[in-house]
Amino acid sequence: MTPTTAIAADEPHVAPPGDLAIWFFILAELLAFAVFFAAYAFARAKNPGLFDEMQLTLNRDAGAVNTLLLITASWCVARGVHAVVEHGDNALASRWLLGGIAGGAGFLVVKLFEYAHVFGAGITLSTNTFYMFYISLTFFHFMHVILGMVILTVLWAQTRKGLYTPTSANGLESGAAYWHMVDLVWIVLFPLVYVMR
Repeated sequence: MTPTTAIAADEPHVAPPGDLAIWFFILAELLAFAVFFAAYAFARAKNPGLFDEMQLTLNRDAGAVNTLLLITASWCVARGVHAVVEHGDNALASRWLLGGIAGGAGFLVVKLFEYAHVFGAGITLSTNTFYMFYISLTFFHFMHVILGMVILTVLWAQTRKGLYTPTSANGLESGAAYWHMVDLVWIVLFPLVYVMR
């Protein structure tokens, strides 16, 4: 055995944080969004004039605020995981997770105001192809944010009970991974639907 082989054999295998099952679930969710995004891009290519015109009716400021809210929420969640994994501090983790929940709640409030404006203007799924995609895509994501907030709330309750340790934080890491997936999808969705022309 060469020294290089010995070193490689001694190095621990580094797996993604959390349970393997959550990563299969996340990949399936990302695939569903990817199909949705591809369908949007295909429809846009067939009628770019309509999509460009309708895109201007969206509230880009609201979309930008929501982007900042989700990125901030993800940062808070990451800090919460770090507090447990690196320091075993469940109390600090619970405060960071509360920040993540607040960011998610802010996102939902802003999105509800957007929906109120859109539906108040008489716009529905059948108005045109752009709005069919806008409402479908953003509502699909909206439901994922709600699920993510339910998960974060459970994690918050668990950290308040002090149930995680640096060597036993799979549940916390799995929930955080799901939340980061929700954030990642919005980071793609926002420029694709609101900005790119």
